[in-house]
Amino acid sequence: MVCLGNICRSPMAEGLLRHKIQELNLDVETDSAGTSGIHIGSKPDHRMIDTAAKYGVDISDLRARQFQASDLETFDYVFAMDKENQRNMLALAKNETQQNKVKLFLEQVNYPELSEVPDPYYGDQAAFEFVFNLLDEATDTFIETLKKL
Repeated sequence: MVCLGNICRSPMAEGLLRHKIQELNLDVETDSAGTSGIHIGSKPDHRMIDTAAKYGVDISDLRARQFQASDLETFDYVFAMDKENQRNMLALAKNETQQNKVKLFLEQVNYPELSEVPDPYYGDQAAFEFVFNLLDEATDTFIETLKKL
């Protein structure tokens, strides 16, 4: 799961996916990163931590890291939260196989209303709640895909 700074959208997506995978006892590795290195080593935004905790999901242990070209080798699925970050990752791809791994998360799960997860960073608490609910629904859909593998 990849966004810009790895402190709002992508750690929430990773946290939700990790939480659900553990509940279902699936053998899946999760991670998140940001295309920017501005927040390396930082915890997720406190508003996102609080929003996640409100719904029983703990993301307080996550730390921001920068997306690396090697992630395109390591992971089977590489999901961007928005088109700008998708373009940044595609620029690091060395071949068509790597390019094909980079998808917009909401398009991958066929979310009907949006193609990009909006960045709540400059918004109010309602923006964080909206992103949580959006990613909660999208991760449920993705897990159904994983179960079929």
